[in-house]
Amino acid sequence: MTTPSLMEDADNKTAAPGAHVLLQPRTIEETGLSFLFLVELACKILFLRGRISLLDLASHIKLPATILENILSFMRTEHLCELASRGDSAGSTFVQLSETGRARANDFLRRCQYAGPAPVSLDAYAAQIHRQSIRQVSYTREILTKGYTGIVMHNKVLDQLGAAMNSGRAIIIYGPAGSGKTFIVENLSNLLSDVVAIPYAILVDSEIIRMYDPHIHQLIPQATSIGGNLTRKADVDARWLVCKRPVVITGGELTMEALDLDFDDNTRYYQAPPHVKANNGLFVIDDLGRQKMAPQELMNRWIVPLDRGHDYLTLHTGYKFQIPFDVIVVFSSNQDPNKLADEAFLRRLGYKIHIGALNQDQYRTVFRQVCEKLSIPYSETAFEYLLEQHHFKEGRALLACYPRDLLGQVRDLSIYESQAAELSTNTLDWAWDNYFTPSQQLKIDKKAPSP
Repeated sequence: MTTPSLMEDADNKTAAPGAHVLLQPRTIEETGLSFLFLVELACKILFLRGRISLLDLASHIKLPATILENILSFMRTEHLCELASRGDSAGSTFVQLSETGRARANDFLRRCQYAGPAPVSLDAYAAQIHRQSIRQVSYTREILTKGYTGIVMHNKVLDQLGAAMNSGRAIIIYGPAGSGKTFIVENLSNLLSDVVAIPYAILVDSEIIRMYDPHIHQLIPQATSIGGNLTRKADVDARWLVCKRPVVITGGELTMEALDLDFDDNTRYYQAPPHVKANNGLFVIDDLGRQKMAPQELMNRWIVPLDRGHDYLTLHTGYKFQIPFDVIVVFSSNQDPNKLADEAFLRRLGYKIHIGALNQDQYRTVFRQVCEKLSIPYSETAFEYLLEQHHFKEGRALLACYPRDLLGQVRDLSIYESQAAELSTNTLDWAWDNYFTPSQQLKIDKKAPSP
């Protein structure tokens, strides 16, 4: 099997990480697929599309017309298809299935209903994932500072995140609820500024696995290059899409079953699990400890992938295969890491980053930002009152979530009263009493005199 050639830069040197684009295959051998598989795929597309031009068929299957001509020539010889009309170009030459071809296509569709773009081979996929590995990308202080512009956080945390991203190892971010962990984790996507190639699908042991997911992979539709390597769009293997590095965020809904291939009994093909769709990017597990399975189960499932950079998946036929695991895994949890996993797994977490309360100046900055966002005039007097009479008096930490939640209630009240929002001691008292339940205030209330 011939490996498709890589596009190289003007100096004939292999491009930087994330800068590799596979060139269009010129022969069936270079597709990495068998001749009979392509015949089957073409039959299914013709069955579903009906009479179609050679140009439209090439656009649908994402292979050049020169390859399709060989496939269609064989299909005509086998009386599977026929020329509906012949023109001077691929756009004016139309083909359609014969009765024999329609019967054969029905059989093919019963076995597997996939009739999309031609997949790539598992070998080609693994090689491309390696070439554009996220572990080869460098993250500098400048990149981190730019990525977190306008976000209030301790410099120590910023430095830890930068170093952790360069390590390529798993990260756990932990701290009390409301400290801003999820917000910080979600903004890691701002650091991923380059692009990678994602295939529509891959073929493993004659089974189709869908890889491209429009909900995860952010397509760069007009791209004809990656990382500055320019080429004509017609020269690029159209089975690969140019996308931003993926970021997959999952939470309490994550199950052990979700980490396996998802086989659809109706369509008879697979969807890749979320951590595979996240290859060359970030896979974030938010609220670790809230999933239906115990954290230890998840940790045990990923000991091998985190150590060796590959995972093992199993088809419904029982066929087991190896697939790249090129993701930076980020766990976020309200719980102490020592309570989530044993020492063996904790060693595999390269960085354990604690997110705690803000200091007074940082809290003021966040408070001002939220006031501006909600169009509430800021009052230093009211802010000082909030600190002294509520936070300090009640011993409540300055967590990043409080300004948004409290000021949101001030805004809600102003809408209800058809008045401009006002930051005052009264509105802050009102919001505070709404926000914290009596049980949360019990330590204060029991000190107060009985009514």
